[in-house]
Amino acid sequence: MSDVAVGRQDGAIRSLVPARMDRLPWTRFHWSVVIGLGVSWILDGLEIQLVSESGFQETLGMSSAQVGFTGTIYLIGQVVGALTFGRLTDRLGRKKLFILTLVIYLLGSGIAGLAPNMAFLWVFRFIAGLGIGGEYTAINSAIDELIPSHYRGRVDIAVNGTYWAGAFLGALANLYLLNPENVAANLGWRIAFFIGPVLGLSIIYLRRHIPESPRWLVTHGRADEATQVVDDIEQRVRDEGHDLPPVDESKAMLVKPEHNIGFRTLWDVFVHRYGRRTVLGLTMMVTQSFLYNAIFFTYALVLTNFYGISKAQTSLYFLPFAAGNLLGPLLLGHLFDTVGRRKMIFLTYTVAGAVLFVSALLFNAGALTATTHTILWCVSFFFASAGASSAYLTVSEIFPLEVRGQAISYFFVIAQCSGAVAPVLYGALIGEGTSRTPLMWGYIGGALIMVVGGVVARVLGIDAERKSLEDIADPLSRADVPAAAGGAR
Repeated sequence: MSDVAVGRQDGAIRSLVPARMDRLPWTRFHWSVVIGLGVSWILDGLEIQLVSESGFQETLGMSSAQVGFTGTIYLIGQVVGALTFGRLTDRLGRKKLFILTLVIYLLGSGIAGLAPNMAFLWVFRFIAGLGIGGEYTAINSAIDELIPSHYRGRVDIAVNGTYWAGAFLGALANLYLLNPENVAANLGWRIAFFIGPVLGLSIIYLRRHIPESPRWLVTHGRADEATQVVDDIEQRVRDEGHDLPPVDESKAMLVKPEHNIGFRTLWDVFVHRYGRRTVLGLTMMVTQSFLYNAIFFTYALVLTNFYGISKAQTSLYFLPFAAGNLLGPLLLGHLFDTVGRRKMIFLTYTVAGAVLFVSALLFNAGALTATTHTILWCVSFFFASAGASSAYLTVSEIFPLEVRGQAISYFFVIAQCSGAVAPVLYGALIGEGTSRTPLMWGYIGGALIMVVGGVVARVLGIDAERKSLEDIADPLSRADVPAAAGGAR
């Protein structure tokens, strides 16, 4: 028997499902959610790193521009996938989409490894991007709605940070597979493209046993299913030996399901009701995307043009860079739940910008080596990575549940498009490596942009730590008027 009251009053559903989910202790169920859903970012980091090394260039007779477009077509797929599946995950549910998008990715990436020509490769790189773009929206939504409020910040930040575990894995794989002394040139890059699908296949079974978000079920009129899902989760918790406290009846919520969320409603949510939050989300997403794309896609050019590092050795310098990006969210994530969102976002953004600013001055003065410059990058992005992950956390928790997937998709797309400018701009600043001054100003500009993101988050940020999602932003379908709502800001 559940200790919850779910009923219907005046056509509205009365539910304690959110309160029940948020009072749960950390258990094996939550680990299964993290492992089963968190692999998405590992796959994305892996895909980007595999393409960045362009092992297929000679095999398929591609120019440098065509290799670059291979990365672009993947990013275009991500944008289309995010927009398409973001709306679908809000309409059809989280579970259907996090199964579908993973299957699309598996097919796209795996078949790309069989590409006989350039056009074939591009088609399936686009399909792989579709899947990953959809993953971002469905997975962030599901994780936020299934993880208890006390742990939501650190979990979301750590999961987003695992992008760099994928990038690290891709760099290691490239060191071996793209070396013709180990594997034939026509075979190594093809094997690399199968790493992601093999990893995805290993967790697809686990995903099948992750339930639909009970919060989503309630707001779509499926209260009985939501109650059954929570009953099952609570029974698993009790089977592990945990005692669950009674549910606070004051947390009961009345919901009149909204089945049709049109673009007029979206405009009202993002522009009128939560306009300040829209500015906050856009600023955080755009600033971190610009900085990451500026450094990540040009770090190899800096090493080769200014420090004389061979292209074959750049992956060795990338490994510590990826490790620093991975460790930042893992080690700092819990502070976003304890110290607080606004303070930690401000800290991570501004410290990352400050270190990059110092490195810019030292770089221009010729005071750095490839090793010391990489160390400074590692320090800067140790903080920047946690900040960037918190941007995804922020946009996924500060808007109503019924539009959560779409909110993530819109902000993700805008960030990707704005960030796409950075590699071209910084590539031009690098030039032939004859002058350091233009790139110094580029680094200073990137540092200041990151600081601006931190300041805006400090001023407009939401104190969402350890709060229920429904207290941060009322569901659009909420029928009662809570005494202490998150309110529109």
